[in-house]
Amino acid sequence: MTTTDSHYLQPYREAQDDHGSDFRVTLWANERSQRLRFRVMSEMVFMLGKRVLDAGCSRGDFAAYLLDQDVAYESFVGVDAVEPVIDFAAGRGLERSRFVAGDFVSDPSFLSTDRPQVIALSGTLNTMDDGTAIGLLENAWRATGETLVFNFLSDRASDGASTQTAPARRLPTLKLMDWALAQTPTVRMRQDYFRFGHDATIVMRKG
Repeated sequence: MTTTDSHYLQPYREAQDDHGSDFRVTLWANERSQRLRFRVMSEMVFMLGKRVLDAGCSRGDFAAYLLDQDVAYESFVGVDAVEPVIDFAAGRGLERSRFVAGDFVSDPSFLSTDRPQVIALSGTLNTMDDGTAIGLLENAWRATGETLVFNFLSDRASDGASTQTAPARRLPTLKLMDWALAQTPTVRMRQDYFRFGHDATIVMRKG
C-alpha cells in the first residue's frame, strides 16, 4: 500500500481514531442520506453483470447496498487508504467482493484493479480541493472500461441548503460538468434528490 499524509485523508484517519469501524467513520451525516446517494448512483448506472470498483469504499457500504437491492454485479472491488476500515469491509463476507488498502490519489494504479467497467466515487471528493478532485477524476476516467459515476457537494445549491463546514467542502458544479463534457458527450447529471440541490451526481460513459 502507498502511504501518504495527504490532507484529503486526514479527516478520515481522525474519524477512524475516534469511531473505529462505526458508521461515523464515513463522515456521512446519516445512513439515510448515504443510502439515497447510493440509490441515485444505482439508478443512473447499469451495474448488472459488471466489474465495479468503489474508490473510497470505507466500510464497504456501497457493495452491501447493491447486494441488498439484488444488483448482481460480476465483481466488486473496494479501495480505501484507511486500512482499519478495509479490514472491517473484508470481514463482512460480502458476495463477489474484495477490498484493497491503497491511496488511489497518490498511486492511480489502484484504480485499475481487476479491470473495472464501472468506477464509482461516493463522497470521496468531499475533502479534496478542486485540483486534487479533478486530477482523481481524470485518472478514474482513464482507468474505467465503460462508466465513471461520482457525487459531490454542489456549489450551485440554493440558500436553503445546509451550510458546509470543514472538512467537507462544496465543489464547482459547472467546472466539473465542463470537464466531463470535454471528455465525452455522453454525460448525465442529477441534482434533484436532496432539497435545495445540496448534492449532485454526474455519470460519464465511453464509446
